[in-house]
Amino acid sequence: MTTTAYQVTGMTCGHCEASVTREVAKIAGVDAITVSAADGSLVVTASAPLDDASVFAAVDEAGYRAVRA
Repeated sequence: MTTTAYQVTGMTCGHCEASVTREVAKIAGVDAITVSAADGSLVVTASAPLDDASVFAAVDEAGYRAVRA
């Protein structure tokens, strides 16, 4: 298991959190996702190390921007 933290800009509410969660959950190997609009965080736990580009693309698809924390 690997856990990686990201900072996400633009989230303001629970709907934002749900959108990011939904898109990141589509990435193969993702086991758990924690998203907080309050502090702009995204924590992803996966069975193997994830390619940051995949996470960035998923967050972008949700309408936000992510960087590795």
